[in-house]
Amino acid sequence: MDPRVCVGVVAGVHGVRGAVRIKSFTEVAADIGYYSPVETETGGRKIRLKVTGEVKGLVIATLEGVTDRDAAEALKGTTLWVARERLPRTEEDEFLYSDLIGLVVEGTDGRRLGTVKAVHDFGAGDLLDIALEPKGSLLVPFTKAAVPEVDMAGGKVVVIPPIYVAGEEGGEAERGSVERLEAKRRKAERAEHAPATEASKEEDGNGDG
Repeated sequence: MDPRVCVGVVAGVHGVRGAVRIKSFTEVAADIGYYSPVETETGGRKIRLKVTGEVKGLVIATLEGVTDRDAAEALKGTTLWVARERLPRTEEDEFLYSDLIGLVVEGTDGRRLGTVKAVHDFGAGDLLDIALEPKGSLLVPFTKAAVPEVDMAGGKVVVIPPIYVAGEEGGEAERGSVERLEAKRRKAERAEHAPATEASKEEDGNGDG
């Protein structure tokens, strides 16, 4: 298990004074500011950041030492990491996004289906984005009904077909994928899932890059 956790990525620039837009992986986007200073993936640079606002699902932040648009543009795509020990311990049935990515996906019959390539939340709860073998992909609701087993030690999850579970009875508790201090195991009645698609990339505006 990686001793560090990715808490965000620089998605673009904001304005001309060095501010950036960050895609935060914390449950509450602005909470990424609590983990300052963060560091780059290689660990070669520490970055102090201050969250100043939010726009279109991203947080706006200033970075220490970054004072112009060119310097901010150079950081686009940079992932932001913190030591795992700085995060709170997860509760039962709570998992960090970064720990789920890369897990082998199996059916209940033990047949390997693929691997988890991403975790998404389009507003109706967490979805595992599975890269199928030899090709294709599936989105699976990350609930106990659809994903009855998460074996972190064994490096796998088990899913139950059908992939999209209609009307889970009794408002079954979702498995929580969390990155923040106040994270709790969430419960919600779920409607029938329809396949979700990746959100379109934002186009740069006059003030954003």
